[in-house]
Amino acid sequence: MFILVTGANGQLGKTFNYLVDHNKSDNRFVFATREQLDLTDFQNVRSFIEKNQFDVIINCAAYTAVDKSEVEKEQANLVNHLSVNNIAEIARDNCIKLIQISTDYVFDGLKLKPYNETDDTSPINVYGKTKLDGENAILSIMVFDALIIRTSWLYSKYGNNFLDTILKLMKTKEKLNIVSNQIGSPTYANDIAIAILKIIESKKFSEASQISEVFHYSNDGECSWYDFAKEIANISDTKCIITSIDSKDYPQEALRPKHVLLDNNKIRNSFDLDIIYWKDSLNKCIQALSNSSNSN
Repeated sequence: MFILVTGANGQLGKTFNYLVDHNKSDNRFVFATREQLDLTDFQNVRSFIEKNQFDVIINCAAYTAVDKSEVEKEQANLVNHLSVNNIAEIARDNCIKLIQISTDYVFDGLKLKPYNETDDTSPINVYGKTKLDGENAILSIMVFDALIIRTSWLYSKYGNNFLDTILKLMKTKEKLNIVSNQIGSPTYANDIAIAILKIIESKKFSEASQISEVFHYSNDGECSWYDFAKEIANISDTKCIITSIDSKDYPQEALRPKHVLLDNNKIRNSFDLDIIYWKDSLNKCIQALSNSSNSN
C-alpha cells in the first residue's frame, strides 16, 4: 500500500516516521509537513493526492493549540474541520481509506465512567468543537472506509507536550504546582502509532467498503495532571517538588473537561491490540529520551 501521513512535523507524525524508518514494511510512505502540503490549500491538496494515487491517508495534521483556538477560531476551524472535510471528499472520490486522529475533548467530562464511542459528544471549547466538526464531516461524506480514532493526553519523545514541558521546568524550578482535578489517560504516541500500523496490516482494514467507524485509543489506567507530573518526577529522579492545585487556581483561556476516560474495548477487540498501562509507557518514553540524549 501507498500511504500518506500528513502533519509529519507533529509528534505523532514524527513517531510514525521513526517507526517506519526502523522497521521493515512492505508499504510505502510519504510524510508531508505543513510546508510541503498545506491542507488549507484545498485544490493543491486534491492535485497532490490524486497525482500520487495513495491507498491510505493518515491525517495527523491538526490545530492543537487549545487556548489559542479560543482566539484564532477561524484558523482552528479551517484546519480541524474544513480541511478535513476536503480530505474526506478527496478520499471518497478516489477510493482512498482515511484514518483521522481526533480527541477526547469532544466530550464535556461530566461522565464519571469511561466514554465509549456511542456516547453523546458535547465539547466545551473551540478546539474540541472543531475536531468534532471534522469527525462529523468525515462520517457524512464517507459512508465507507474511514476510521476516526480519538485519543487523549498525547506525549512523545518529541517536543511540545506535557512530558517535555515538565522535564524542562524540573531543571529550573524547585517546585511545580500542577492541576489535580482534571482526570484522563496519558497516551504515548509510540503506542498509538504502532496500533495504527497494526490496524493497517489487518484483514479487516484491507477489506473494501468497510462501514466508517469511530474508535477510542489511550493507554490503560487513569491519572490527574498532578499524578502524571509526579510520575515523571519519580522516573526522572528529580529533586523538584510537585504540589497539587485546583484548576480554578490555574486559569486558562479554554475550558478543559474535568473527567474524560476513553473506553478502549472496541478497538482492542476489533484489531486484537495489546494496550499498555500508562505508567509503563511513560517509563519507556523517558528511557528513550535518556538513551537519545546519551547518544548525542
